[in-house]
Amino acid sequence: MKKLQIAKTFVMLLAPALLSLSAHAQSVQNSATGVYLQYGASEHGTDSWTGGVMLPWNWSYALGSGKLTGYWDLSVSRWSADYQGGNRSTWVLGAQPTLRWRPAQGQSPWFLQAGLGVSYATNHRYITDHKEFSTRYNFASHLGVGYLFGEQLKNEISLRLEHHSNAGIKEPNPGANFLQLRYARYF
Repeated sequence: MKKLQIAKTFVMLLAPALLSLSAHAQSVQNSATGVYLQYGASEHGTDSWTGGVMLPWNWSYALGSGKLTGYWDLSVSRWSADYQGGNRSTWVLGAQPTLRWRPAQGQSPWFLQAGLGVSYATNHRYITDHKEFSTRYNFASHLGVGYLFGEQLKNEISLRLEHHSNAGIKEPNPGANFLQLRYARYF
């Protein structure tokens, strides 16, 4: 409950800024490198803090009334959860190629995105009181919706649903689903 309150507060603080911005501002987002900070919560109380970089591809494709672009999402996360009366954390490295679609021929500040990549737990497998992964390597997939804002749309906020599992390569494979809130800045 506390984690959801943190996410709601974060959104409430940024909502007035998002609503006051022009929907047709010029964007540097498609060709700029971005950095981000992200918070995520999973079922059974796992927290995830993530920092990362988004490296754009020199590629775009007109799709319907919008524009499809892509980028590499490289990240470092710290997952922590209750384990045997204490707290256990795991550092996770990730790499996800991600596709992003923006309406209005890519001029809208709104976007949808999806990605599929890999993650690796560096210090030990993900184990909590409720789950135990059998591998350090896992697949990571996500779906997200977001909004670009500020001068030249250099700021971004997004809400993502991310799933990690080893795709049944080894048992047990309980998977983990994270609801994530991300803030990114492009340079």
